[in-house]
Amino acid sequence: MIIDAHHHLWDPAARAYPRAADQADPPRHGMADLPTVLGDRVRAAVLVQSVASAAETEEFLAVAEASDLVAGVVGWLDLTDPGLGDRLDRLRERPLVGLRHPARDEPDHAWLLRSDVRAGLATLAERGLTYDIVIRPSQRPAALALARLAGGAPTLVVDHLGSPWPAAGEWEPWASWIGSLARCDNVVCKLSGIDGPDLGPYVDHVLAEFGPDRVLFGSDWPVGAVDRTYGDLLDLTESLLDKCTPKEHEAVLSSTARRVYRLPD
Repeated sequence: MIIDAHHHLWDPAARAYPRAADQADPPRHGMADLPTVLGDRVRAAVLVQSVASAAETEEFLAVAEASDLVAGVVGWLDLTDPGLGDRLDRLRERPLVGLRHPARDEPDHAWLLRSDVRAGLATLAERGLTYDIVIRPSQRPAALALARLAGGAPTLVVDHLGSPWPAAGEWEPWASWIGSLARCDNVVCKLSGIDGPDLGPYVDHVLAEFGPDRVLFGSDWPVGAVDRTYGDLLDLTESLLDKCTPKEHEAVLSSTARRVYRLPD
């Protein structure tokens, strides 16, 4: 059974979502919609932050505690907050599996290497939590430098294959960067946010460099909901994995997410 390791809940009537800013009528996708959307192919989802909001994180944790369709939460808390450790300790018994403070929203290309950010990441590592990295292409060098630092960093989950631009024909320097990242044992790569044609070579490259045991599937739903259904996205993902063995297939679609995010069975 599939675990969707990158799922959002959106309510455009309640708050503004950066990823929905260019949509005239962004979809509402709430907990009530989740059973129908996931259907019988997906066992559970990991909710991932959509906005820089501790309130959203609290909402997601409450949803996860109330439903067996939500296996965990990658929430938002300010990585630079000196009180981050205390805030995390208050959440110790709740289904928080990691944080995502999006570097792409920070103007500093080297934001990931700032001392206060690294202190926050060390705080995550001490508590066994992961950090989802979502970046702009100009921030790739900083992400690689962070991954190469010895000790003090949590498991780094690179969202959206590191944000290549297939529609623009980008291959390098993305491909070499992925190869360098894959040589860092504390990094895994998320097959999420896939969009546009000709994705096969990008997915194949990530699988070849990281190996299926360090690649995990996430839908990024409902981003892209205007162009396809959730079932279409699952079908596309399955087709991109058609060269995998059954064991490799299971790793990408389920077991890697369970291990990396320490999800319950």
